[in-house]
Amino acid sequence: MQLHREQALDVRRLICAALLAATALVGLVAAPAALAQTPQTTQTTEAGGSPALLPRAPSDPEALSRPQTLGGRPPDHRLTGLQAMAIAGRSAKVQASLRKHRTARPEVFLKGPSRWQVSWFTPGTGDARKEIAQVLVDDRSAQILEAWTGPQVAWTMARGYPGAFGRKVNSPWVWIPLSVLFVVPFIDRRRLLRVLHLDLLVLVAFGVSVAFFNDANLDVSVPLVAPLLAYLLARMLWIGLRRRDEDRERPVLPMLVRTSWLVVALIFLVGFRIGLNLTSSNVIDVGYSGVIGADHLVDGTKLYNNFPADDEHGDTYGPFAYEAYVPFEQALPWSGRWDSLPAAHAAAIAFDLLTILLLFLAGRRIRGPGLGVVLAYAWTAWPFSLYVLNCNSNDGLVAALAALVLLVASSPASRGAVAALAGFSKLAGLALVPLLAMHGARRGTWRRIVATFTASLVAVSALVWLPILLRGEPLHTIYDRTIAFQASRGAPFSIWGLYDLVTLQHAWQVVAVLIAVGAALVPRRRDMVGLAAMAAAVVIGLQLGVTYWFYLYLVWFFPFLAVALFARYRVPDPA
Repeated sequence: MQLHREQALDVRRLICAALLAATALVGLVAAPAALAQTPQTTQTTEAGGSPALLPRAPSDPEALSRPQTLGGRPPDHRLTGLQAMAIAGRSAKVQASLRKHRTARPEVFLKGPSRWQVSWFTPGTGDARKEIAQVLVDDRSAQILEAWTGPQVAWTMARGYPGAFGRKVNSPWVWIPLSVLFVVPFIDRRRLLRVLHLDLLVLVAFGVSVAFFNDANLDVSVPLVAPLLAYLLARMLWIGLRRRDEDRERPVLPMLVRTSWLVVALIFLVGFRIGLNLTSSNVIDVGYSGVIGADHLVDGTKLYNNFPADDEHGDTYGPFAYEAYVPFEQALPWSGRWDSLPAAHAAAIAFDLLTILLLFLAGRRIRGPGLGVVLAYAWTAWPFSLYVLNCNSNDGLVAALAALVLLVASSPASRGAVAALAGFSKLAGLALVPLLAMHGARRGTWRRIVATFTASLVAVSALVWLPILLRGEPLHTIYDRTIAFQASRGAPFSIWGLYDLVTLQHAWQVVAVLIAVGAALVPRRRDMVGLAAMAAAVVIGLQLGVTYWFYLYLVWFFPFLAVALFARYRVPDPA
């Protein structure tokens, strides 16, 4: 930070800092108007990328090196490389994989000071060379510690390591009570077969998939997600397109408890969430990226294609995903490494509290304080919002911007400003632009509304991008690091990536585009319920078509979905 003070008079940095402050001001002005993978391990490598030959294993428990000979015992080791390879070859997983890949050959490494890693590779170079099995052997006990095949070889985040995502939030003693608190207050004892009950149960049913994911069982966790998302998509389309409901008398939201009790529970849950974040959470690469990007922005250095090796692809988001972290990184400066990252914790907590506040304000504007309390409570009780908070990821920013859209929805200019911030945080937000541009447009007024929306969208987009463009960063580099990288990104966390269903995936992506465009053009409910339902449908349709999908993305559409579900009812105001 001393270097920052010494360079405080640098003109270019002053300009960038001013632009960043103006960008943050846009978000603050609009509000009143209104992971992955786990951290990558470091390895001792040669110039060609292969682990180096060392006389002694490194002390870093995750670093790889090659033994000097397979027949001799490295210093302080009991096993030879040949013995470790023989032990690893006994794994039933490995034997099954080798029957499918008969040309694969083993390579032996030292992993840290006390373990061996035996990996089987198919022959070839570059992309043709593929690691198809990996086994870790404990040197002291001569036992297999881990054995991985298939996508879990390359994707360490798919191995179910305890606490890799969210630490204590994965405990049944936390997750199950939250799920109960999310559903039970809205049960109608007189009509147990209400569709609303099923909607809420589907939202907590994603937790079953998480349980299998934490058990490293992708063949169960991944297929469970698609039908749940498909159900929510169908429900949002059903609600958003049923225009005849608009003029009907609204029934009272069935609740087992009074709204005042939800206020008490809301206060308790907010304190619990912050406490859990501070005492038992971790920062995944997504939150780390925000801190690095904020540091680069203020330093005046390049943002894209300039990230450290332990977060090489952290520059895959829009500029606002990094600009939003600037106040937190300046207050709690980055140390230059992947440590506890207090700035990421502070940002995640701030995004979470902002989402709660904006949902309350949006609900109060739509239907009164009672709805505001219900929306804020639903967010705090839903386990996946805590999952995001405890991962300290930037997905909380996406949720906050979704809630802000709901708050400013009556103003075309404000919608355009927030659409720019959302679209240039995570680029998927751009899919909402057609719907938001046409909201409230009627015969004779649509040109004025669309023009106002577009002017605001363009102005704020320019403000967001100016700090990047002033550095002279090439547009082709930005494109390669963001859109091109995301489009070509493979992963085993969707049915498309796990089962290689490329043709079906492309077919669904066409459907998702039609939903995004059709939501803006087809007749639908013109109230906030209709807007929220169709916005949720657009985001869910998009998520159903991506190869790289993860549970953190659920919060992207939750504010929209919550309004679509609960704003159809009259909610008693708290006493």
